[in-house]
Amino acid sequence: MDPLFKVREAFGKGLLPEAAHAAVASRFPLVVSGIDRIERASGLQYPVAYVEPSAVVSAPDPSSMARGILFARTVPLVLGGDVRVVVQVSAPLVAYGLKGTIHAVLAHEFLHFLELVHRASRMGMLSDEVTGSVFESAHADRGRLFEPGAVFRDRTLVSHVTKRFPAGFRDARLERKTIDLWIGGGLPRTAVQLDSNTARLPAGAISRMRLGDGLAERLAGMAEKSLRMQGRRAGAPG
Repeated sequence: MDPLFKVREAFGKGLLPEAAHAAVASRFPLVVSGIDRIERASGLQYPVAYVEPSAVVSAPDPSSMARGILFARTVPLVLGGDVRVVVQVSAPLVAYGLKGTIHAVLAHEFLHFLELVHRASRMGMLSDEVTGSVFESAHADRGRLFEPGAVFRDRTLVSHVTKRFPAGFRDARLERKTIDLWIGGGLPRTAVQLDSNTARLPAGAISRMRLGDGLAERLAGMAEKSLRMQGRRAGAPG
């Protein structure tokens, strides 16, 4: 899969201006280096990723306190009866994000991917909870992901993730550029409803998920380490 196929397609159709297309294409190596870094730091393969040529927002007005911009999403799909997981990266993240931010977002989505595969391997996921706001989604998100330090052997990468995801994503510079330059400039935008943010996978498809040799055991070990780290943090004096 060409990760920039949809970007090139949007440019060819006149939906994406030349300047935006050039910005995404010229900065895409930051995504590639981020994926390579995550694979080295975890010893695991990153799922298929592609760039969505639009700003993905939770509602028509992304500046609303209850709404927000989604810079990347981990999407489980059922294709031919099998489960496939892809990471959708938004074009504004690539065009405007600093290197540390791009790598942090990619790493965060990788934690989503690992958590999904871990739960599926235990037949624990038939549907995710439905949430109605960015705050609620962030709260649920934080409560179920692996700790970055339990997955990545790269302290700088762990720091990037924890600083930018204290309780939901925080990067005022990137958010402002996306609102002012991308959305304000009339570039493509996709609206999604968070109250329909439910991932339902058939049990049969889950049972047919192909896991690499020893992956389930490695994920179980990461989950145990993550729980220990969360327990130590919860027991630390405030």
